[in-house]
Amino acid sequence: MIVIEKAVLHILDLVSGVTVYSDEELTLDEGIGEFLLRHIDKSLASQDAKFGEFYEDSACKQQIMAYFSGEKDLVTLSKELAHTLEEALIHTEDKKSTDLIVADIRVDEERKLVVFQCSSHMGFVHQVNHTEQGIRNDIIHHHAIMPNPAQRMEEFAFIDAKSLAISFAGKKYVLDGCPVYILPEVLLECSQTASPKEAIKSIRKTAERVAKDFEQNEVATAAAVKNYIAENAQNSEMLDPVAAGREIFKDQPSMQAEYEERIKEAGMAEPVRVDQEVTAKKMSKHRLRTDTGIELSIPTDYFDNTEFLEFYNHEDGTFSIMLKQISNITNRG
Repeated sequence: MIVIEKAVLHILDLVSGVTVYSDEELTLDEGIGEFLLRHIDKSLASQDAKFGEFYEDSACKQQIMAYFSGEKDLVTLSKELAHTLEEALIHTEDKKSTDLIVADIRVDEERKLVVFQCSSHMGFVHQVNHTEQGIRNDIIHHHAIMPNPAQRMEEFAFIDAKSLAISFAGKKYVLDGCPVYILPEVLLECSQTASPKEAIKSIRKTAERVAKDFEQNEVATAAAVKNYIAENAQNSEMLDPVAAGREIFKDQPSMQAEYEERIKEAGMAEPVRVDQEVTAKKMSKHRLRTDTGIELSIPTDYFDNTEFLEFYNHEDGTFSIMLKQISNITNRG
């Protein structure tokens, strides 16, 4: 259960050059509360989130610790964070209007600080104009529209009150000519691990490249990757990319060694924390599309079971897929 204790909004309009810092907390009525709850829930479950720890000399760490200990209030803390963010964003090549939301929440009784960096996007809104002839309704461009509840926050951070552990997602900006992840590198000043999404993608691509180099079936290898990740997610919240390669190529030592070397070269050898339920669900099916236009969605664990599915390689370089034990087919559209 998520409970929002309090929140503050600051407006950093880098397009017009007008910055408006709030001196009061947001009024958390039903609409605003629901807006924040939807985004908090979606961000907590994001597979794009990375994990990190504050550097010892992080100014942000000291500011947040002072807030959690009661030495400063949320408005003061959020203004400090907004100022740091503004000073960085104003030097980026692609200046945009940004809203900063800082909230104090509880997630199943665990206290966390939430930081939402909402880069505003352009949209269309109606406008009522009074003229000499009466009223004229127009459609105008609006440059400061926040993500609606059906969308997702592209940049966010959650800081645990007890451990100060951080989960976050950030975008890369060009700051003074250099590519920089402003949220973790400038605002939070923290380390960063690979996200679950990045780790899974790296495992899959590395395994497929190894399979290709050793002239093995890339489709079957990709399915083996999904099957391993799905089974691992049922038993552990940690995904170890090196252990994944040992299992995927368990009967092929040379392929194991090649995979391990490549995953280390890619900087993806460290275990990452995943959402077990989301990961298991996402890995449960493998979708295939043939060059003849046929599409299949197959339960991942069927790839190891020849009672239901079997691949046949032909001398001309083509292959066939045989589906077995089918007693009924349903037309899905």
